[in-house]
Amino acid sequence: MRIGRIVDLSRRVDDATQVYPGDPAVRLAPATTIAADGVNVLEVHIGSHSGTHVDAPYHFVEDGPRIDEMDPALFVGPAVVMDVRGKGPRERITVEDLRPYEHRLDEGIVALVRTGWEDRYGTPGYYDHPFLDRRAAQLILDAGVKTVGIDALNVDETVLDGEHPEGYPVHHLLLGAGGVISENLANLGAVDFPDPLVSLLPIKLGGSDGAPVRAVAMEILS
Repeated sequence: MRIGRIVDLSRRVDDATQVYPGDPAVRLAPATTIAADGVNVLEVHIGSHSGTHVDAPYHFVEDGPRIDEMDPALFVGPAVVMDVRGKGPRERITVEDLRPYEHRLDEGIVALVRTGWEDRYGTPGYYDHPFLDRRAAQLILDAGVKTVGIDALNVDETVLDGEHPEGYPVHHLLLGAGGVISENLANLGAVDFPDPLVSLLPIKLGGSDGAPVRAVAMEILS
């Protein structure tokens, strides 16, 4: 097996990183420097869902697996990019939107939802992204898929003030089934080759509900 192109699907993590409302802000600062200490070391303060990241079941399931307890195979696999661009702000992504890709979904597939909302990253409009309807998420799950990613802040609707009116149904559905969710993906449009192999391997944070990832899509050559 040979690898051709590698597409970076990750957001840069820095002090300007846009986070979910209420999550810790990212702060990066030198802990030591070559000039003062002979070595550069960066002090890193981030939340478990900063930048491009994955959610473990423990994020919403009290006794669910933590990120360090999960099978690494859940984070790597052949991917199907489901293009649902054209959805408006806070519009549901429905079963009908995913029907054209249903025949390609199967056990071991990484299902990636391309909303095109990455173009709004860093703006208030990024919070108004389209989101998966529960029935659409159930279609993915029924096909045997356990790993779902999106190029938006959230697979559910993002609520800026108050409680979520539906209680984060897609998170509960996918994570309750032992699945994995990846959010804040980027560059899905650059995955223009067939049958990409995607890696969403996270930092192995002990006991964590999620972790940042360096997500990539790889072109596999015969």
